[in-house]
Amino acid sequence: MKRKILALAAMAAAAGTANAQTSVTLYGVVDLGIEYVNRVATAPASPTTAVAGPPVGKRFDMPNQGGLSASRWGIRGTEDLGGGLKAFFTLESQFTADNGNFTGGSGLFNRQALVGLGNEYGKLSFGKQYSSFLDGMVNFSPTRFAPAYEPGIWWVGMDYKPNNTVKYMGQFGGLYASAHYSFGAGLPVSSFGSASTVLYNSGAGETPGAFRDDTAYGASLMYLGKSFGASIAYDQWNPAATVGNPGKVRKAGVAGSYTTGPLKFMAGYRWGDQTYANGNTAMRDDYWFAGVNYAVTPALDLQVGYFYSDIKKVSPTNTGTPTNPANPQQVSFVIDYTFTKRTDVYFSAAWTHNGSLGNDGPFTLFLFNYPQAPGQKNMVGMTAGIRHIF
Repeated sequence: MKRKILALAAMAAAAGTANAQTSVTLYGVVDLGIEYVNRVATAPASPTTAVAGPPVGKRFDMPNQGGLSASRWGIRGTEDLGGGLKAFFTLESQFTADNGNFTGGSGLFNRQALVGLGNEYGKLSFGKQYSSFLDGMVNFSPTRFAPAYEPGIWWVGMDYKPNNTVKYMGQFGGLYASAHYSFGAGLPVSSFGSASTVLYNSGAGETPGAFRDDTAYGASLMYLGKSFGASIAYDQWNPAATVGNPGKVRKAGVAGSYTTGPLKFMAGYRWGDQTYANGNTAMRDDYWFAGVNYAVTPALDLQVGYFYSDIKKVSPTNTGTPTNPANPQQVSFVIDYTFTKRTDVYFSAAWTHNGSLGNDGPFTLFLFNYPQAPGQKNMVGMTAGIRHIF
């Protein structure tokens, strides 16, 4: 009799778990292609001049950052706690598909690692997660925030996925609100290359007696309707190269889109101001973009984007005199053909003038390996690849 009671109790417990509507999902993306780039420098950038040196040559290889998406895998889950309240978590790891390594030599869940609670009024989450500035801007990206050639990091900033973050997200019809605060945004030292360590240097966050070091915060408000979309966002990061001496990296952006039939038009602007701990200017710039997406057929999609950076002042060191360099501009083009909802092939191409592809440089820390040699005016890149989503 006792065994029967225990068996019934176990069955009841299992049924209770099922009724709680718990779900766990394994997901991911693998994106890899073959790339050709002309006139790319092979020497590393100087930490004082922030300019790469000769020789300059062509490169033909596999780009490790992916063409349309960063390769990643993750686990996410939810549990219904009753009364409209749900618990959720996400653990996500980014890797380089050409060699299987974790991106930037960082930890296992280097893209997202968060847990939170949510109800009809929104979600509150804790951990490593995307900034509210990215939440507000990414839907207006001309090439959908593709790693190949769109100046995405230049646009949203190095701190677009801060550590140690408390974040709120709410959706009210077509209106989306997001706000976050990071106690120490932190970036792996290996991500920085040799330039701009005087300003960034991975931060020195969560240090006793220096609570402002490496903190970050921001907010965004976005509307997405059937035809019209618009967003406004602000972000601030206080990276500390040395303890107790935080600099200041601020961004504010606006963007909009209009969709009619198979066409989607988008444009936006981002104000940027970066200062060293002593108050001297690291960089002051205005970033503009515009683009159009055209669904030729349900399977074939074309994307074109134009990007322009007005760099008003830039100084690689905190004691140097700011200069006003030539302004980078770029045109990017993507052809994407979808076989199924999970697999597509693509061709991406870009031409840039007065800069490197994707505005890759000292203030995006050469993350995408497109160093520009002194005196170089133009660079062209082309990538053909395949993406599989699971």
